[in-house]
Amino acid sequence: MPASMTPTGNLTDAPDNRDDDLVFVAEADQLSAADGMLVRAPLAPVATWRILVVDDDADVHSSTLFALKNVEMQGRALQFLHAYSAHEARALLEREADIAVVLLDVVMERPDAGLQLVRQIREELGMSRVRIILRTGQPGYAPELEAIRGYDINDYRTKSELTRTKLYTAVAAAIRSYQQLRVIDANCAGLEHILAAGTQLMAQHGVRDVAHGVLRQMATLLGQEPAGVLCVRDSGHARPDLLRVVAAAGEHGELEGGELNPQRHQALVAAAQRTLRERRGHDAAGWLSLHFPGKAGRDFAACIPFGRKLDDTERRLLDVFASMVTVGLENVELVTHLNQAAFHDQLTGLPNRTRVVELLDAVLDSAQRGLTTLALIDLDHFAETNDALGHHFGDLLLAAVGKRLRTRMKPDSAAGADASNTLEVARIGGDIFCVLGEAGVVQPAPIQALFREPFHIDGQDVQVSATLGLVRLSEHDGSGADALKDADIALKRAKSHQRAGHFYFSRSMGVEIRERVRMMHALRSGFQRGELFLAYQPQVDLATNGAFGAEALLRWRTEDGRLIGPDRFIPIAEYSGLIVDIGEWVLRQALAELVRLHAAGYRTFTMSVNVSQVQFRHPHFVDMLRRALDDTGAAAEYVELEITESMAMEDPALLVEKLAQVKRTGVSIAIDDFGTGFSSLSHLQRLQVDRLKIDRTFVTEITGSARGSSIAEMVIQLGRNLGLSVIAEGVEDERQAHILRSLGCPLAQGYLFSRPLTPEALVEWLGNQARIEAA
Repeated sequence: MPASMTPTGNLTDAPDNRDDDLVFVAEADQLSAADGMLVRAPLAPVATWRILVVDDDADVHSSTLFALKNVEMQGRALQFLHAYSAHEARALLEREADIAVVLLDVVMERPDAGLQLVRQIREELGMSRVRIILRTGQPGYAPELEAIRGYDINDYRTKSELTRTKLYTAVAAAIRSYQQLRVIDANCAGLEHILAAGTQLMAQHGVRDVAHGVLRQMATLLGQEPAGVLCVRDSGHARPDLLRVVAAAGEHGELEGGELNPQRHQALVAAAQRTLRERRGHDAAGWLSLHFPGKAGRDFAACIPFGRKLDDTERRLLDVFASMVTVGLENVELVTHLNQAAFHDQLTGLPNRTRVVELLDAVLDSAQRGLTTLALIDLDHFAETNDALGHHFGDLLLAAVGKRLRTRMKPDSAAGADASNTLEVARIGGDIFCVLGEAGVVQPAPIQALFREPFHIDGQDVQVSATLGLVRLSEHDGSGADALKDADIALKRAKSHQRAGHFYFSRSMGVEIRERVRMMHALRSGFQRGELFLAYQPQVDLATNGAFGAEALLRWRTEDGRLIGPDRFIPIAEYSGLIVDIGEWVLRQALAELVRLHAAGYRTFTMSVNVSQVQFRHPHFVDMLRRALDDTGAAAEYVELEITESMAMEDPALLVEKLAQVKRTGVSIAIDDFGTGFSSLSHLQRLQVDRLKIDRTFVTEITGSARGSSIAEMVIQLGRNLGLSVIAEGVEDERQAHILRSLGCPLAQGYLFSRPLTPEALVEWLGNQARIEAA
């Protein structure tokens, strides 16, 4: 294993090549043997790690193979299996064994095919060891928060972020985890086999318990009371003759835990040293000894007082017993080591996520539940520090943070003298730590105060801040794993509001998330079933009250006939990414209606379509616009796209270029809700927009507020000075229309003229308007 990828290092911050995508050619020359990241497979055949790639895009399969070809991990090459659908993957998993990692796409034959396959792998196939890395090119179909909370996956990445380096890191971490699970399973199976043999000795846990069992069993075999010692010599110790007593019984019980003194216990020390030196048992000078060879020079010797000669039967029994004990001691030491690895973070020595979940489950089942708080602590901007100063520096910083949390988290006088006994500090993973303990101690202020003092790392002072997500267990109803997820939700909320802040999880937050997920699934299903439709609100010339165009408005009527407001479902569509598909459908529907209106004789009629920020920023938006115009045959000069003012002010350079591309299609641009943001006039001049839309808020206030009238007048004057058209939305009465006319506003829309109409009603309305004008 390359040094930079050992379990003691932090794995969360591989070099960030943000311009790379899943085609890894650009990185081919960036990773050399000197980097310690890629190791070419040896010529001799070796066992392989089996990786299953599940994706309906053949390019993803080939890109993955290219990125990881000739790579060796943990001394083994990689073998790839391929499935192009969830159904095909299920069949392959049923017949193939020892698959270590599944690289799984979310959206395949169905939008949730990947997520359903995760449930089948875990619940139906019972495959708990295989590591699942979820990959998606459409994160909206499986938002990160819901995917992590609802499915048993081991990693979640968008395809755009999986550069060659990051893909290697994710797969290496998954294989390490898979390998550890296999080792634990294999050794537990070996230990269970020994227990099944019926030996009481092997039922003990820990070297000390086994050592006591050895003394008892030796005494039983020889028909005498337990006595004597079992000691160990560590060959790597500075004092090679040191004999440490692991267990003692009978008259020698007081020696347990100490060192054998050659002056006080001359005969005992002589027997033990001879046994360890010659690596075999002896029966002489009133002592019977057995030798138990250990690994790395850790040899054990059991010495009991014995005043007679052994017979052949006893000797043979003791030989078998010694062989069994040797195996038992090795297994116990191995299990102890594995338990340490399974439940503790190797970098900091702190409990890990698995151990925290156990602790949480125990607290939730105890009377301490109502007095305990869980806090997740995320180091702010750790990735930048790691990238700038190196992973070794980052590891030292993580270790220092863990040590400070462990040593300085103390109860105050009001918290109770026993609070420190229940306080647990852990490292959950990456740069996230955890504190679990009495609510009076686990508070945001004292925790964040620990970060005010710089950390002295490798000769440098480093200032670090932290953001906290907290859960009061008295308000939590689920399991320990659920509490950890809730704390993570609170942490994400805190990070989205303000770094170095904190947020407590609340039931309403959980309800809000569940409602959002429910509506997201309902919206996706409703969209597929055709529950979404468009209504068209006419736009009129205030001078003549004649219609010149309409705005396409998205509506949702569920199967039971309920209308759900766009203010509720459009943010969900944007959050989930579904707005990209819905937005394209809206545009095509509106353009098709525009073509029908032109064919019906309304040849100069215009169609205005709202564009979401998520949709507008999609890399293929302009291509989609061109295809929609070509496929529907709509005349681009009669199409207007509306973007919000806040969207117009975000990343101005990118917006200017994107708007220029849109303008080259012949489509015009309007800025919606103008006046609600903080537009820079100089920036506005750079944008190639055609129309400003006065927000309905200022139209509503125009009759009763000098401020509303002033802002409306300002927008109208601004449009006139910049040569831009101006339209007012939300005009509901004639008085508003009169004021707008007097201010020089040329165009308007609102209930005064018409409510949003179905396509058929719009044609009928236009016909009535034409008859009125003719009369």
